[in-house]
Amino acid sequence: MRAYVLAAFFFIAASVCNAADKGIVLLHGKDGTPSNVGTLADAIRKSGFIVVTPDMPFSRNRQFDKSWEDCVPEIDNAVAFLRKQGAQTIFIGGHSLGASMAIYYGTVRDVAGVLAIGPGGNSGQVGRLVMNEVERAHKLVAEGKGDNTDVFDDYNQGIRHTRRTTARIYLSYDDPEGAAVIPKNAATLKPGTPLLWVVGTKDPIYERGPSFAFEKAPPNDRNKYVVVEAGHLETPYDTEAIRQIVEWLRGF
Repeated sequence: MRAYVLAAFFFIAASVCNAADKGIVLLHGKDGTPSNVGTLADAIRKSGFIVVTPDMPFSRNRQFDKSWEDCVPEIDNAVAFLRKQGAQTIFIGGHSLGASMAIYYGTVRDVAGVLAIGPGGNSGQVGRLVMNEVERAHKLVAEGKGDNTDVFDDYNQGIRHTRRTTARIYLSYDDPEGAAVIPKNAATLKPGTPLLWVVGTKDPIYERGPSFAFEKAPPNDRNKYVVVEAGHLETPYDTEAIRQIVEWLRGF
């Protein structure tokens, strides 16, 4: 675990620019790495922001070694690092599951704004196979086995994976009644927190439209729903998406 913390620290340290007073924590998606948001991070950095891209518990390297809720202290550490670099205004953003985590973070911490690129993960409408696994995980917790490592079925953009983690951690991400549900978290963003939602036309979540979660967010003049011609994985690299994101951030 210490190796991951040190690796994340050095990655962050290499990603900062000391001249800015605005910073953003930018999160990768499920089974991703910080490099997946590297192109976007570079563009935001060039616009005058300090950017950190931590390796999260749901990364390819860490494979769900901490719960959904335990991601919050890790983001807090990244925010603290930004502040030490001189950032006074803090944003949180991410792609896919990282976008969903960014929204959740905005429900428990004060931030200047939330950037959500193709949010993915727990929509609250999981498939029957995953529901069977959710029920099994609940049973394991009830039997006192919630912290034992086991293997569970999981999905990432419709592709089945097996996930080796504990029942308690698994539930924190996949329970449709849990803390990771996207529409519920959008609705409970802290009042006054603006939301930028960026989605590609080839992203499955695009079909759900703004009413799925975006319109549930508290009203704010800076809330914005952006549609670009891209797929789920391509959106963080899309030229128009990057332009819109940088323009929105620089408007503060």
